[in-house]
Amino acid sequence: MIGEGMRRSQLVTLIAVFATLSIVCDSIVGIPQLASGVWYGWIFLIVPIAGIVLGPYAGFISILIGVMAGHSIYLRGEAPMYEYLFTLGAPIGAMFSGFIFRGRWKGVFTYFTLLLGAYFLTPVSRGLPLWGLWDVYLAFIVLCILALMSNRWGVRSGKLGRLPYIYAFCALIGLEADILFRIFVFIPGQTYRLFYGFTPEILKVIWAAGALVTPIQVSIAILMTVFIGPMLVRILSLKGWFLNKDDF
Repeated sequence: MIGEGMRRSQLVTLIAVFATLSIVCDSIVGIPQLASGVWYGWIFLIVPIAGIVLGPYAGFISILIGVMAGHSIYLRGEAPMYEYLFTLGAPIGAMFSGFIFRGRWKGVFTYFTLLLGAYFLTPVSRGLPLWGLWDVYLAFIVLCILALMSNRWGVRSGKLGRLPYIYAFCALIGLEADILFRIFVFIPGQTYRLFYGFTPEILKVIWAAGALVTPIQVSIAILMTVFIGPMLVRILSLKGWFLNKDDF
């Protein structure tokens, strides 16, 4: 179900457009923070919109192309090759925004549950500030709410697809799925030690900084998604490129 309601040529065109936008966003230095990281650019702005508009799979492909090319144009950090592994979180985020927008929350819920469980089962996590992942916890709570409202959720519910909070929730879940993937690679995957040689003391500083900077980026991306997402969906639906125009 990639590009539901689109012809193949239309879908390829939109993938190319979003991939190009992703390359531009990923190549521009963003909010000052650590000297490396997937979100050191502005890729987080386009991730949820790509998933919502293109669908989960085409959104994944477009963002994957964008971050790989963007990271090749603008190398970051002292070990830029390691960053390519962490970039996979961005296309995963786009995919999950697409899933949630279409009411397919079960796989997303399983993903959050398993990766959060892996994090808390990793010994080093017990020494890190619990509040450092407060935005991830918020996304997980939202997912629990979605599970309870599953029969009323998604664009399949007609006019629900026009409500701003639908786009806000989709953006939140997708962006936090991206963050959670990188946390999984970093902590349970032991790359903090294998790649960077960080000590638990350094990790505490990173966790505290992330708890301050990352939610700001998420908030900016949510606002952009709420503002631009409905307009793009409506324009494409009126042109016959997106789902059923009568729903929007």
